[in-house]
Amino acid sequence: MSDKQSAWRSPWVIAWVGILVAFVLVSGFRIYLAVQTNPGLVDENYYERGQEYEQNRLKRLARDPGWKMKLSEPPKIDIGKPGRFDFQVTDATGAPITPDSVTFYAYRPSDAKEDFSLPMEVVGPGRYSAEVSFPLLGAWDILISVKNGEDEYNHPHWISAGVN
Repeated sequence: MSDKQSAWRSPWVIAWVGILVAFVLVSGFRIYLAVQTNPGLVDENYYERGQEYEQNRLKRLARDPGWKMKLSEPPKIDIGKPGRFDFQVTDATGAPITPDSVTFYAYRPSDAKEDFSLPMEVVGPGRYSAEVSFPLLGAWDILISVKNGEDEYNHPHWISAGVN
């Protein structure tokens, strides 16, 4: 009788185990990327908003005033500690604009219950500011909404709170 050989000596077993390990590693990496990069923002009334999207987009483009918007964030954003966000809006020539309202929106991609908004205070012509404290570590999608009459213009931004 011959001695039984270990299955680990077979190239077929080694190949199958290698394929399985590669599959698990690639899947884990893809899950990590999905959690870290997906904004996950979905409008609850997505169908209704999409019905007239093209028409509304063309109207917005026709009414676009050519404003320049800039958001300045604090150098370090710590969890639970307020930081000052400054926002500036000017026309195409650089003259300050005074819209009806400016609102700071913070969206948590992984948990919509953590979303919040704050009105931004006027600190000068075309300059606005808000003290913002983020309750959780990680990625946040920021949207500054500038309303002027019935028109609304948005300035998107992305931050990572509590990460150096």
